[in-house]
Amino acid sequence: MGQILEKIQGKEWKERQIRLISDKVFERVKRDTGKATLTFEELYIAVLLVFNDLNKRLPGPHFDPPTREQVRSLMQESDLNLDGELDREEFVKFIRRMTKDTFITVSQGLIVALAVAPTVALLTKRSTENVPGVGKVVQKVPTSVYASLVTLVIVAFQQGVERA
Repeated sequence: MGQILEKIQGKEWKERQIRLISDKVFERVKRDTGKATLTFEELYIAVLLVFNDLNKRLPGPHFDPPTREQVRSLMQESDLNLDGELDREEFVKFIRRMTKDTFITVSQGLIVALAVAPTVALLTKRSTENVPGVGKVVQKVPTSVYASLVTLVIVAFQQGVERA
């Protein structure tokens, strides 16, 4: 599914988004602490900031941040120089690992919104064209406008289900 997102957005899209968010958060924490590396506590705060940013930027469901234990475990895996702190590049790799499932979930939402919804729209338009009263109205609406409206309704429904 992630391959479809890459084909739609380009292979570099995911990496650019991760790098953009990672750099922004790393700079914020660096500015607040005055250090070029992150301790565990600073890393956990940075992870919360990253997930907050992801939830603002990416379509689809809300993503819960990982637990402190998950962050600690992944920090140990990402700390390549074993100094107990993460530098910028270690942090980017850490975030890349931490968010890999996030982009798969977004990919599934995009597939529904971009592939399934227009197909459903065309099928519903064809099936309602012969319905008395409704058929004439549906015929007058251009297919592209009708498909867009149905796609919006499906996306709104998807978001409502995800929030419930």
